[in-house]
Amino acid sequence: MNGMIHVENLTKYYDSFCAVDHISININKGEVLGLLGPNGAGKTTTLKMLTGYFKPTAGTIRVKDYSIEDNPLEIKRMIGYLPESSPFYKNMLVYDYLEYASKIKGIPSGDRHARLRFLADLCGLNDIMHKAIGELSKGLNQRVGLAHAMMNDPEILILDEPTQGLDPNQIVEIRNIIKKIGKEKTIIFSTHILSEAEATCDRIVIINKGKIVADGDTRELKASADKKTAIQLSLTGADLESVQKELQTISGIDGVEKIHQTGDGVLTVKAWTRSSEDLRESVYRKIKATDWMLLEFRQEAKTLETIFRDLTRQIN
Repeated sequence: MNGMIHVENLTKYYDSFCAVDHISININKGEVLGLLGPNGAGKTTTLKMLTGYFKPTAGTIRVKDYSIEDNPLEIKRMIGYLPESSPFYKNMLVYDYLEYASKIKGIPSGDRHARLRFLADLCGLNDIMHKAIGELSKGLNQRVGLAHAMMNDPEILILDEPTQGLDPNQIVEIRNIIKKIGKEKTIIFSTHILSEAEATCDRIVIINKGKIVADGDTRELKASADKKTAIQLSLTGADLESVQKELQTISGIDGVEKIHQTGDGVLTVKAWTRSSEDLRESVYRKIKATDWMLLEFRQEAKTLETIFRDLTRQIN
């Protein structure tokens, strides 16, 4: 794949608050990239800088041979953008709204009908073209927003939380549309839903507190994340300090953190290991030599969710 978008040391401050902190990333033509992170991580700010809506405090954005600073209009013509909350004229019929959008986007009058018909088929709008936008569900609104973003057949689509607030069926419908579009477009979309990123994206970038903390496909993230596994234990008759002291004498245990403690004295902890070595036997033998009562004992598999939690916790 060929390079499409090049971002270097991109930074955005709001007064003294750093929302995006010197991020660098290259996005290939035809790639579906998920920008994944918790709420407040800097995802929306990053996308708004990529579209030219926000001016960076520092850093550079290049799309093909164009600079966002020197050639903003050229870049905007290549991008279709679906913001988190699509700004619709709610009294307009869907057809009228999309026809209006086609005029704004400069679609020649002789081509508009065919373009609207194509987008209605692609986004599943045929049955609602003569309904008022204000009568539509959130899922249907998102489909209209996608059609608007696709109106001028842009090379790049930027979608901010496109499935937020949708029910499971609507999420699947939007996901399928994105997959279909992704066969021909470069797509960047933000989400804090792990399953969405895993199901839809060729590549995932995890961002937290304005910094990129991981970048790769699901397989690469699991392989490149540090090899820690976690053993979760629930005990009675034990205090946190004693559990930490005993378990950290085992070679390979990197740390022990408290998960919670109930009023009746059940202490749940997580023991982190430095490697993928199975340390359950060593942990069990250590507990057996004490007076503690073991209620729960399980090893966590390394999933995208645990990687995400580890990476976003590490930077806190």
